Amino acid sequence: MFHKEGYKIILTATFIVGIGIILIDKFIEDFWVNKILAFTLLLFYVAILQFFRNPKRKTIINNKQIIAPVDGKVVVIEEVFEKEYFNDKRLQISIFMSPLNVHVTRYPISGKVVYSKYHPGKYLVAWHPKSSEENERTTIVVNTPDFGEIMYRQIAGAMARRIVNYANVGLEVTQGEDAGFIKFGSRVDVFLPLNTKVKVLLNDKVKGGEQIIAYQ
Repeated sequence: MFHKEGYKIILTATFIVGIGIILIDKFIEDFWVNKILAFTLLLFYVAILQFFRNPKRKTIINNKQIIAPVDGKVVVIEEVFEKEYFNDKRLQISIFMSPLNVHVTRYPISGKVVYSKYHPGKYLVAWHPKSSEENERTTIVVNTPDFGEIMYRQIAGAMARRIVNYANVGLEVTQGEDAGFIKFGSRVDVFLPLNTKVKVLLNDKVKGGEQIIAYQ
């Protein structure tokens, strides 16, 4: 199953690869050159399909738990001063996605969206310490019955050039549902109350939509 954000790109890639293979077969007579070029085009096509895959996840909804919003590796667990919305200290958990990861963003918890803002910015590598505040990003705050307000931030990386965000202010959202998509390498930060208990360690690989990363 593929994410809707990839439909146009997949269709375009299908057309390009199809025409490319026809042209290679018609004009490249050398057997090995023909096969290498065709194989390269097919690898490109498989990479596009792999990037936009959207596997179903079995989310067990529990508003006393925060689930991973994306697939990837935990690169930050620390207390920080969050100055865009809260203006106080929060517990930050950051998950880095390589181009090989599923890039669907899922709501880490159910609640009501009370803040959603897009910020243009740079394209530093996603694991750079300043990427959370200087890169292109979207910041979303969800008001929840048990945690109060929690924030997550979609951050573009060096390769990413488009962030898709479905979280509009006033929307009632459900834990585990699609919240957006970040194209070609990125990171998601989650900001939680300081008394939240963390259930992951640095460098852990997490599964978006299912794995618990924190709880009360």
